[in-house]
Amino acid sequence: QLRLVESGGGLVQPGGSLRLSCAASGFILDYYGIGWFRQAPGKEREEVSCISSSDGSTNYADSVKGRFTISRDNAKNTVYLQMNSLKPEDTGVYYCAADYLKWCPVHGRDYWGQGTQVTVSS
Repeated sequence: QLRLVESGGGLVQPGGSLRLSCAASGFILDYYGIGWFRQAPGKEREEVSCISSSDGSTNYADSVKGRFTISRDNAKNTVYLQMNSLKPEDTGVYYCAADYLKWCPVHGRDYWGQGTQVTVSS
């Protein structure tokens, strides 16, 4: 079965950290550009970070630069999003998506995960 599975979401206080995982099943993630997207209640989905398939170059939305880090572990067929200094406005459902042989930005033309909830609140 070909799919992406996110994990690692939860409830965290402002200033805290979470690490999200995006694990691929049935295909090799290294061949894909991977994007992390989030959707807050009442807002459109936005791409917060991506990592390209070829050279591993990365992009970040201005709102998360310096706080979030995207990375790959090819041995685990997984992409991570390390989120530090979290703010209440980071709250939302986080999705990962994959495009075959794609530089950033990623559009999710091939695969989407089911999403994981991140809530930043005191």
